[in-house]
Amino acid sequence: MAKRSNWKESFALKNRLVREALSEFLGTFVMVTLGCGCVAQTVLSRGVLGGAHMISVGFAMAVTIAIYVAGGVSGGHINPAVSFAMCITGKMPWAKFPVYVFTQFLGAFVGAAAVFGTNYDALVAYTGGNFTVTGPIRTAHIFATYPEEYLSVTNGFADQVISTAFLLLGIFAIFDAGNLGVPKGLEPIGVGLLIILLTSSMALNSGCAMNPARDLSPRLFTLLAGWGPEVFTAGSHWWWVPIVGPMVGAGFGAAVYMLFIELHHPQPPLPQSHAARDKYELTSM
Repeated sequence: MAKRSNWKESFALKNRLVREALSEFLGTFVMVTLGCGCVAQTVLSRGVLGGAHMISVGFAMAVTIAIYVAGGVSGGHINPAVSFAMCITGKMPWAKFPVYVFTQFLGAFVGAAAVFGTNYDALVAYTGGNFTVTGPIRTAHIFATYPEEYLSVTNGFADQVISTAFLLLGIFAIFDAGNLGVPKGLEPIGVGLLIILLTSSMALNSGCAMNPARDLSPRLFTLLAGWGPEVFTAGSHWWWVPIVGPMVGAGFGAAVYMLFIELHHPQPPLPQSHAARDKYELTSM
């Protein structure tokens, strides 16, 4: 037992920020690999092994598992918009923000590569080796979101702001110990149900990205993997909307929850242990 303990201690990271960075990387990797994997299975099987409902539930469960993977170490943000909301509400120091965001983007990029590698033969069979962004055999939307033909950039931006605002509003409520609260350990399931609700009600226009890392990093991967620069020009240069829109929406949703609910709790929530607070969970402070 002593040898095992010494072996573990020799490899264990002592730097808290590095541990949190690895946690966010792995969590985001899991979310993108499994979430975009649901989209790949639906598209490449021509709907036989999936559909809109599978994507909605599958992506939600991917988020749930990703939070379980990373939540105990870093809080399981797996989304730059969530980290941004945490910082502007004082729940996480700004010094952590660039580290979290960088590892989230990196995890999403590697996740996209995993989806590509796992489904490469199916991609080639489906497309004949011609990877396209638009057209009847388009496949770029497996990895990133693209707007419907009728959607304007203005409407799409509003869509992303509003959907992400509801995402953060729900997340803050789920993790608010001063509100109804969710039993400890069941918060990721609550977030998963929230994702199902949002993808069931607000995914019509462009797929309900709500996560800059989940969208931009896979888009960059497709640029390098054969889809070409059209991934950034399609949809009237749509690419920036799922990046800026969620950040604006996250700030708005967090502010609304703080101003309408959290600031007016009659008494502070139950004290958290110092170890739990270091994970930057979405609890009240």
